[in-house]
Amino acid sequence: MLEITCPFCGPRSETEYINGGPSKVNRAESPDGFTDSEWVDYLILAPNPLGPVKEEWCHIMGCSLWFTITRDTVTHEILPSPETSNE
Repeated sequence: MLEITCPFCGPRSETEYINGGPSKVNRAESPDGFTDSEWVDYLILAPNPLGPVKEEWCHIMGCSLWFTITRDTVTHEILPSPETSNE
């Protein structure tokens, strides 16, 4: 189980949060040129990269704050980032 640090409430179990998905998902640059197959890929197929990914999380069982963390999708380690760092 992950331990996620809320910037307001501090470290808490992942059961207190909801994952909002990857941060800043790219939008289609020229949607008029998409085929039906390309639209299906764009709308339904989510990228699932290996390694560090910025994700949006909401502390629903606490302060309800949305924040960004960087999580390694291979190890599930939460990595330091400007959004979560206290430096």
